[in-house]
Amino acid sequence: MNSSEFPVVDSQSNQNTEFDHRMNVSVDIALFTVRNEEFQVLLIERGINPFRFQWALPGGRIRSDIGDGETPEEAAYRELEEETGISKELVGYLEQLGAYGKPKRDPRNRVISIAYFGIRPMLDDPKGGSDASKAEFMPVDQIEQSLAFDHDEILSDAIDRARAKLEYSTIATEFCGEEFTITELRKVYEIVWGVSLNPGNFQKKVLSSTGFVEDTGRNAESSSTGGRPARLYRSGSAALINLPIRRS
Repeated sequence: MNSSEFPVVDSQSNQNTEFDHRMNVSVDIALFTVRNEEFQVLLIERGINPFRFQWALPGGRIRSDIGDGETPEEAAYRELEEETGISKELVGYLEQLGAYGKPKRDPRNRVISIAYFGIRPMLDDPKGGSDASKAEFMPVDQIEQSLAFDHDEILSDAIDRARAKLEYSTIATEFCGEEFTITELRKVYEIVWGVSLNPGNFQKKVLSSTGFVEDTGRNAESSSTGGRPARLYRSGSAALINLPIRRS
């Protein structure tokens, strides 16, 4: 039996009656980057009702008319490209955040959203498309109006998840380019967390954590301080840090 066609048994006649149990499922994506030394998230301005002209996270319904139907992750990548012009190849990291299903989160009908958060370094300016009239990166601490639907809650949870994962995982390297200095990596932590870290202690922990980064064997072309050029590193093979980096 299709899950959208559950019968209802009438307690008086013991007969099945038709009842529409169809549930819509959507995806929403909080895509983060570090630009202009700010922790920023990708938002769209909705071009249609409900919430027309209001900012929201990119997202939309999971489609069943594509092949055998989309997975939530496939839908997330498709919606990102349709609404912002950012293709799957440009998204460095994507992780499922959770499900959001308050009965009236969408005023049109019952919709459960599977939310994701992603990370990408130095993305180009996005371009609004499909249901989005605009697409922009905005600093997470400078969003002045409430987002559409329950996207304030989703964004808050995504920010908390991203900040927490910096302590024990290697996802900070996803904010960097293919090659980076330890100083550039530390800047990611400082910008996302909004704190200052001791440079020496930070470098010691990063280089002592197995598989966090790999030495490229090369130095940066020049030093901004006029001193010895900094060493260049790339992401290592580890997913978790064996020496957690704390915010304080």
